[in-house]
Amino acid sequence: MDNRLKILFLCTGNSCRSQMAEAWTNTLKGDQFKAFSAGVEPKKIDLRAVRAMAESGIDISMQQAKDMNAFGDSEFDYVVTLCDNAKDSCPFFPARIKLLHRSFDDPPSLAEGITDDQKAMAYYRRVRDEIRSFVEKMPEVLAEE
Repeated sequence: MDNRLKILFLCTGNSCRSQMAEAWTNTLKGDQFKAFSAGVEPKKIDLRAVRAMAESGIDISMQQAKDMNAFGDSEFDYVVTLCDNAKDSCPFFPARIKLLHRSFDDPPSLAEGITDDQKAMAYYRRVRDEIRSFVEKMPEVLAEE
């Protein structure tokens, strides 16, 4: 029997931040959590997010963006929204599910219009590392709200 806590990370596009959170959680805390991610309006996985995670030794290139409705009747212990849009669009979840909001900057928005790839990647690396720090503090950080 799998006694790990199930956690769903929600973001707008499920193309960057929520994918990073899912991967970090399954990699660093896989003994305690089984992580999933989804989006309010799913898009393709962001290639810079794939590169940023690969730099940390985690391959998310085969992950797919998923619509939050794809999880239907799935039961989660935690649902964590990672952006304000996902928080505002978050569907109803049963009362026993703990809903949390932890906003992280959106690397694609920050890097928009930047032609120097290394400057653009700096946003992805910063947010990647911020999400990793959040995950490293789990489960304690999940009880702070």
